[in-house]
Amino acid sequence: MTLSLAERAVEVLTTADGREKTALSHSHAAAWFESRSAGTPLPLGRAEPPLRPARPERPELLPPRDVPRRRPGSPQGRIALLHALAHIELNAVDLHWDIIARFAHVPMPMGFHDDWVKAADEESKHFNLICDVLEGMGSHYGALPAHAGMWRAAEDTRDDLMGRLAVVPMVLEARGLDVTPGMIEIFAKAGLADAEAALKVIYAEEVGHVAYGSKWFHFLCGRGDTDPKEAFHALVRRYFHGALKPPFNEEKRAEAGLPPDFYWPLAEESERSDWEK
Repeated sequence: MTLSLAERAVEVLTTADGREKTALSHSHAAAWFESRSAGTPLPLGRAEPPLRPARPERPELLPPRDVPRRRPGSPQGRIALLHALAHIELNAVDLHWDIIARFAHVPMPMGFHDDWVKAADEESKHFNLICDVLEGMGSHYGALPAHAGMWRAAEDTRDDLMGRLAVVPMVLEARGLDVTPGMIEIFAKAGLADAEAALKVIYAEEVGHVAYGSKWFHFLCGRGDTDPKEAFHALVRRYFHGALKPPFNEEKRAEAGLPPDFYWPLAEESERSDWEK
């Protein structure tokens, strides 16, 4: 029996080991695109995704305030930074498969599924690139504790596709566009060419993931005759529990379809709130 795309997504979500999860992700992505090229796409289907994805026993997941601070000026600090990034990439693999399974009931063009399968496939590559670098430095994913709150955005938006698009690609992944150039510089200065090369791949491909979020957010706004900027502001205020803080990578954000009037007003609200405290 041929598994549907939604069933394949749930298989990834319920696989705990990071390397096994990403191998399955690559396999299912290849099967999807092969079926699309052949003109006989896999059925989209329906499947029940878990509220939280399966995770390995390690790393230990801690509340954000309890995760040790990373000081990238030292070798151990750079390992900690890469470990945190590997954890982000593993969560991103699950986030992209989750959007496929969780919102399979929402009628969307086939391009929607193409985009998120491609994004999940690329995030799988990113996780493995960072794991390879960590192992080359004498460490591994799971060696250090990690942030337990990373799945909160997925849980909060589990019933709201527009909310998911607003918060995950258009806020969380857009933040990656802001901070990755600085990380590339850290590893370049340390002479760690493998880490620098891996981060450059991630930086180039993350622009596309933010762009997918913006594209399909605007599509749904058009379908509902909703103003995109107003909808984005309302959904971020509702679902995002952090602060939008500059500096912003305005060039790459614009390339991904995020104009400044989407995020600057929210950043200014955050700054006013901090001042009022």
